[in-house]
Amino acid sequence: MGRSMNNAIGPSEPPLDPLAASPRIFANPVLDKFSRTHHLVPLLAYSPLVIASLWWSAGRMSWPAIAAAAIAGYLSWTILEYFGHRFFFHLHMPGQLGERVQFLVHGVHHDYPSDPSRLVMPPLMSLPILSISFLALRLLWGAEMVVPVFGGFLSGYIAYDTLHFHLHHGRSRTLLGRAMRRCHMLHHFQDDSSWFGVSAPWWDMVFGTVPRATDKRSERWSGTGR
Repeated sequence: MGRSMNNAIGPSEPPLDPLAASPRIFANPVLDKFSRTHHLVPLLAYSPLVIASLWWSAGRMSWPAIAAAAIAGYLSWTILEYFGHRFFFHLHMPGQLGERVQFLVHGVHHDYPSDPSRLVMPPLMSLPILSISFLALRLLWGAEMVVPVFGGFLSGYIAYDTLHFHLHHGRSRTLLGRAMRRCHMLHHFQDDSSWFGVSAPWWDMVFGTVPRATDKRSERWSGTGR
């Protein structure tokens, strides 16, 4: 569903695996640098906030209340992940400007799904999303309870980005891990109108975005038919 290589600005050296290319997508070198992120950045940047939220909450409420709030926050993230991926990342906007915006938001990932520097959200994208989410959660939960809720929300986001990188570049040894990789690869290489929940594929089952059948040739080509 991504756009073609012609949308990228400037040449790039083709790697051995063309799906792992990391083309320049902005003419401005600073913007282009900010479009790439090491896969450990979300873990290192946001884990301290999760720990701080638990430490702050521990002095003000019971552990069962903290656990319940954190679970609610985590589930909130998974819902945002599913609907954001389905209706925002895969939104088809008209015109050349619409195509360009969609390419920058998500199309580049579908064109180059193995690009290791664009498998997690750069801070330029994650910070606004998380900031708006915090404000929305504060309205729903209040000034005190939002702290453990947002801690769970952040944990869900960290898990999503870490898992996303692993699904593309790791090798799962468990049945669950292989099943999640298979679902995500089918989304990339067979049917991009299915399996929007990267870290939470159960939402696809709830909202009816599980494909009815699979093409075995497509599975073998995408590396899922192992």
